[in-house]
Amino acid sequence: MPEITISSNDIATILEKNSESFSISLGLEEIGHVIDTGDGIASVDGLPCVMAEEMVQFPNDVYGMVMNLERDHVGVIVLGDYSKIEQGDMVKRTGKVLQVPVGDAFLGRVVTPLGHPIDGKGPIATEETMLVETDSPGIMERESVSTPLQTGLKGVDAMTAIGRGQRELIVGDRQTGKTTMAVDAIINQAGGDVKCVYVAIGQKMSTIANVVAALEEADAMRNTVVVVASASDSAPLQYIAPFAGCSMAEFFRNRGEDALIVYDDLYKHAVAYREISLLLRRPPGREAFPGDIFYLHSRLLERAAKVNPDYGNGSLTALPIVETKQGDYSAYIPTNLVSITDGQIYLEPELFHQGFRPAINVGLSVSRVGGKAQVPAMKKVAIKLRMELAQYREVASFAQLTTDLDKATLDQLHRGERLAEILKQPQHATLTMDKQVCIMWAAVNGHLDDIALSDIARFQNEWFGLLDGPFADIGKTIMGTGDLSDDTAARLVESFDAFKAIFLPSSEVKIVDGRRVVPPVDDHETRLPTAAVGAEA
Repeated sequence: MPEITISSNDIATILEKNSESFSISLGLEEIGHVIDTGDGIASVDGLPCVMAEEMVQFPNDVYGMVMNLERDHVGVIVLGDYSKIEQGDMVKRTGKVLQVPVGDAFLGRVVTPLGHPIDGKGPIATEETMLVETDSPGIMERESVSTPLQTGLKGVDAMTAIGRGQRELIVGDRQTGKTTMAVDAIINQAGGDVKCVYVAIGQKMSTIANVVAALEEADAMRNTVVVVASASDSAPLQYIAPFAGCSMAEFFRNRGEDALIVYDDLYKHAVAYREISLLLRRPPGREAFPGDIFYLHSRLLERAAKVNPDYGNGSLTALPIVETKQGDYSAYIPTNLVSITDGQIYLEPELFHQGFRPAINVGLSVSRVGGKAQVPAMKKVAIKLRMELAQYREVASFAQLTTDLDKATLDQLHRGERLAEILKQPQHATLTMDKQVCIMWAAVNGHLDDIALSDIARFQNEWFGLLDGPFADIGKTIMGTGDLSDDTAARLVESFDAFKAIFLPSSEVKIVDGRRVVPPVDDHETRLPTAAVGAEA
């Protein structure tokens, strides 16, 4: 075996070369320890310089957010599986405030408040993030709300118009159609330029699955993000869910687009925040809610705004939902939200059970933006519609006390019944603005007065078939100009006369083998287009 000789010069050369690349870096970390934990809350000591709302890291890759800064410890809400945290565990500062990933890649996905996908479609590729808690736009950044956000619901677009950048509260008891109304507003944006975010707070997973299925069936998931903090998730995740969803929506607004966000619902959000506050030993106030419960929702909803061109020219419209108990419209959380928002849509249980869907109580519903968020054509018919409905309700309440009514009163009752009937709308059956204008124009001008109440829905749907066929120019003109001119009104009368000549009342329609059979008409009569014949109420 040959001998190996190593010279001292070679050793010195190697050591000098290695010493040039060798460096010593000293790091300084603040490390604390868990004093106590449970119910999604952890008390930590040893973090004297930690910031409010800073992220801290627990073992097993679990993170938390600092909520309370006490003299000898800090209170942390755990954003993950708190059962993995034990007393004495090490806690590290991250130096970062809570952020959430954002971007176009989230469209069409169902995610947690932290941005993790739960729809089984794989990871979401995005590198952009935004702070969960951000300041709302200032006065100089804002612009007056003037552009309508069409929901596709006649009762909303006509009576309580919503503008892009507005905050319109949806309030009502459980099972009165609040979620359905918000989902219909999202569905109506399918294929449009409005990006949507639906935030489910404390909802059952079966309910959320039904919402996602409805959006997918209507092809509305392509421009929608669903953020889920279900009833089985912890209170801390339910607390940050609307703020995280708002940041995802602000991403689109900040680059000049229009966005819509639905919070479903903020009463459950308030309950989650109350649970966190009581566990953190914050002093309770009315109904055991903490004293800053108003600030909680105001700083969230103030982030919805229409910004001027100097700041991107985008908008964020908010549709918060709040559930009432036994119709208690004046409860603590609902009245807080009414005072924060720019109007409210009140869904009445009695109307819902009577078959009026959506069950909008026009007297208690209001939009503080009003006609500013309506096109001229909608404004023309909406003003007359609201006046006629108000007179109808007044006369209807009087008519219950007597049967001796004059002809003028009977005519008002007759017209009002038809106005109320046309405002009924099946779920997920949104209408374009031109069709809404046409049917409401027909109702307020008496063209439906000679139609039986039971035939109104069928008449409307079959007439729409005619408007999509030989009279398609009416809708195009209304959509193009946004107005209802005298020439367009005359064209509407023409379409109405043509359709009434061939419309058959229910008493003359025969049902054979479960199918509606229309008797043949004379050759000289105008026949209904095939698409309209097949339409059903």
